Amino acid sequence: MTRLSPFRWWHISEALPIEEDLFGAERWSAGMFWNELANGHYYLAALDSTDALIGYAGLAVAPPDEAWVQNVAVRRDAQRSGIGRTLLTALLAEATRRKVRSVLLEVAVDNAPAQRLYAAYGFEPIGVRRGYYQPSNTDALVMQADVELARESEQAKDG
Repeated sequence: MTRLSPFRWWHISEALPIEEDLFGAERWSAGMFWNELANGHYYLAALDSTDALIGYAGLAVAPPDEAWVQNVAVRRDAQRSGIGRTLLTALLAEATRRKVRSVLLEVAVDNAPAQRLYAAYGFEPIGVRRGYYQPSNTDALVMQADVELARESEQAKDG
């Protein structure tokens, strides 16, 4: 059973191996996570029944009506079990709570599974950031969703 809780400083040490495994040289550092927390961004931890971190996601709100998904990551052995969807749904709910209208994100152009997940929630491509991910120089697809449409897409799936 997975439960969500606020991502706290003590989760950082568990997040780093997940980052290494999923993102390699483009992983986030401990300092980057500390910076997100220090700036008050909305972060969630997905925990298993032993309270081990199996996923996390963050949202940076840019008032008055825009937010950016900072990351969504699920430990490889826990993928394809709905945790990514649960985290993304929670981020969109927080965006709604904060009266955000538009949510944006960047995703590697070669990460088709993540792009499919985001598209299922109403995210559409709006641009490309050339060479965004370093050191691989991989392009990032910028995607945007209207929060209300994204929530309706999610509710239709649950329906």
